[in-house]
Parts: sequence; structure tokens; C-alpha cells
Amino acid sequence: MVEALGRTTLSIFRQTGEILTLFCQTIYWILVGPFRKKPISTKNFFAQTIFSGTDSILIVFFVDFFIGMVLAMQSAYQLEQMGATIYVAALVGVSMTREIGPVLTSLVIAGRVGAAITAELATMKVTEQVEALETISLNPVRYLVAPRFLALLIMLPCLVILGNIIGMFGGYVVGVTQLDLGHGLYIDTTINFLTRKDILTGLLKTAVFSMIISLIACHQGLYTEGGAEGVGRSTTRSVVTSFILIIIADAILTAIFYFAKT
Repeated sequence: MVEALGRTTLSIFRQTGEILTLFCQTIYWILVGPFRKKPISTKNFFAQTIFSGTDSILIVFFVDFFIGMVLAMQSAYQLEQMGATIYVAALVGVSMTREIGPVLTSLVIAGRVGAAITAELATMKVTEQVEALETISLNPVRYLVAPRFLALLIMLPCLVILGNIIGMFGGYVVGVTQLDLGHGLYIDTTINFLTRKDILTGLLKTAVFSMIISLIACHQGLYTEGGAEGVGRSTTRSVVTSFILIIIADAILTAIFYFAKT
């Protein structure tokens, strides 16, 4: 048992060091690369932007819309007993922007985009395409990791903003059609209770989540071993690890913002 615990601990430290190294190399190629006339691949960047952003809009729409509806119905069940049904609008708006929108959208993207990135890079690794890039003097981090990292860092906040609006619209549908709240009253209540801190908190969380998803996915892909079976293991490990780290990061950031009163 002690031996297994030691192996697990060493593996965690080793993988943490590898991920931090990958992060530093990625930042280097994004910020310093262009000044050395070696920018990241523009073609890969735009392809990943479309894949992680545009192609994910539909699933984000359905998930956040129905979550907004469920949140409105569940909160109305309790608030009606206190005669405070109007606050359903405020609860849905604040909950979507601060917590549910960023976390739920990030989990969806981790399952869809993160898994796809890991499977793609893992396949390239086991078929020795990554080594082929190094043979022709193309840095794998610059060519494969940096475009995916930057694309997700830009597109995930955009998806979260869209998801927040869609989720609040789902709550609006329930509030107007089922709770007999007026159109203008629902919208005014949502706007009055939303603050700049609520929006910025959610977006900052999203930036952290995007880095977690891209780094975990790329790391698992580039360090895959064991052929086709290894690709499956890496993909599963990538999604599970991303989910766990997103929840942990959300708890830490929520605690920080809770105690930051200004």
C-alpha cells in the first residue's frame, strides 16, 4: 500500500511538472514567438477557433437554455412560499453569470473539445507524427499546443457569455409563461441585481478553466503511450482530470471572490 501511494504521489508531481513546463513553453511561443519571426500557426489557430467555438454553440445553447429553465422552476418552488417570486429573475441572472454558466459550459467544452484534442494529439503521438514534426524542425508546442491553447482561451469566454444570456432567457421563458411575471419587470429585475463583479467573476473563472482544459488535453495527448489502447486511456484521463480540476479551481476562486468584498 505504501509503495502504491509513493508511486501515485511521484506520478502526480511528475505530471504537474510536465504541465507547468508545457504551460511556460506555450506562453513563450504565444508572446515571444512572433518577435523571433516564428509565430504560431495561423491556419491551426483559426481551425481550432471554429472547432472549439462555432461548432460548440448548439450544444451550449441547449444545455444552458434548459438549465436556466430548471433553475427558474426550482427556485420558484421555494420563493413562492415566501411571496418572493419576482426574485427568481435575480437568482437566475446572478447564478448563471457567477457560477452555473462558467462551470457548466466549461464542463461541456472539456467533454467535447478537450476529449477531441487529446484523441487527436494522442493519435499523432502513437503514429509518430509528433516525432516527424521534430524531424523537420517544427516545435510540437508551437505547432500543436499554442494554437489550441489560444483558441480556447478566446472562445470559451465568448461561449460562456452566450450561455449566460441563453440561460437567463430560459429563466425568462419560465418566469413569463408559468410564473405570471411581466416581460419588463423580469428584465428590469435581472439588470438591477446583476453587477459588474458578477460578470467579471464568471469571466475570470472561465479564463482559468480554459487553460486547465487545453493544458490537460494537450499534455495527455503528447504523453500517450501504448497504441490505440493508450489513446483511449489518455482521452478518458483527460476528461476526468479536467472535470476534477475545474471543480477544484471553481471552489478556490469562489472562496477568493466571496471574501473579496470590493
